[in-house]
Amino acid sequence: MSSSLAPSLNPSLNPSLRIALVLNPFTLRRKGGDHAPWLARELLGRGHAVRAFGDVIGGIPQSRLETTTDDGAAPLERAGLVTFEPDIIVAYDGLSPAAWRSARAAAKLNVPLILVEEGFPDRGKLVERGLRYFGACAWGGLVRRTATRVIALDPVAEAQALRQGFSPDLVTVLPSGVDTSTFRPGLASEVLYRHRVAGEVLLHIGRMEPGRGIEALIDAFAQTVGRRGDWSLVFAGTGSHRDALRAQADRLGVGARVHWTPVPRTAELPGLFGASTALLIPALDDDVASLKLRRAMACGIPVLVSDVARLSGTVQHDESGLVVPAGDRAAWAQAISRLSSDPNRRARWGRTARLSTTERFSWPRIVDQFEEVLVEASIARRSESSESSESSGSSGSSGGTDDAERSTGVEGGADPLAEARPSTQSEELAAG
Repeated sequence: MSSSLAPSLNPSLNPSLRIALVLNPFTLRRKGGDHAPWLARELLGRGHAVRAFGDVIGGIPQSRLETTTDDGAAPLERAGLVTFEPDIIVAYDGLSPAAWRSARAAAKLNVPLILVEEGFPDRGKLVERGLRYFGACAWGGLVRRTATRVIALDPVAEAQALRQGFSPDLVTVLPSGVDTSTFRPGLASEVLYRHRVAGEVLLHIGRMEPGRGIEALIDAFAQTVGRRGDWSLVFAGTGSHRDALRAQADRLGVGARVHWTPVPRTAELPGLFGASTALLIPALDDDVASLKLRRAMACGIPVLVSDVARLSGTVQHDESGLVVPAGDRAAWAQAISRLSSDPNRRARWGRTARLSTTERFSWPRIVDQFEEVLVEASIARRSESSESSESSGSSGSSGGTDDAERSTGVEGGADPLAEARPSTQSEELAAG
């Protein structure tokens, strides 16, 4: 598989591309859910024309290619993906309806198809598992044959793409980014102020459900700093297991030092991270959002995470925080002890976390690499098309239209890509 992207291209020589982003409405605001908006914003700033399909109008920044009509809909958007005539198509989730739609359009237009794989958890919701199974059976072969590259947002997504049958040579890991201007050190928190939380704060953000390792975290807190008046454990989130966890904290004698807040609004997150001492993620498996981890690091605080694939690759052990064996209560107690015992170590970890995030995960740097993929794929396809045209011209071949219709499943030349847009767009879950 491809572990790194090609050498940097000269941005001044990059051609301006017409780029279609085709979104899976089931995952637009889930794990990695801000990827498409930020990708579109950065690409627009670099002179590319960008249109989004499968999104609520206004949800994704995009080019205004035509004047709007009386009903507010841009003619090109209403006409559909094929009429937009993109130079390249970027589709989200390898076996989703978005990928199927994009594969048909890419084959019809003879343009590259770049897939972005976010990596669902194996169990997932019933509708997600059903769509993946149906997609694998109904259109998986077409998508695999048509895809030019697969961008996996983390190692879990990479493994999923390989399980789905994509060639290892096509798969590259390129993580999602973080807004390092909004998420920055030194911010204060209204959330902690409202809940009268002061002193050193160990923060956990996420749903409180069984199987997420939170019991081990409460045990470790009780064994270490839980009875000290200057340390607090804050759970920001809701879930069916919250009452049981609260009872556990009371039983261990640390109920007064454990605080429970609702899911914070997105606007409250930078301050909540910045005012905390550390973020703790005791996940037992990869069914966990990694975006909150990168955001916390961007705010310059240390992070303690389980050694699951989705998290451990982001944290530099003993440099930006600690990687702890998942579910190991003694190891979590030891990690909290190391964190709490040395303020200078915490400060050093926080500085490294911030530096690492700006160097590895800032959106301009991420899109630099993504743009290389788009430009190289477009140039390669144009070169192939030119060679094919010269060859066809010399041989007098005339079967192109029939081949395109067979490859896309189009009968009678009809455009099958008209889309019924979703009427609403869900809010991004801060907890992930």
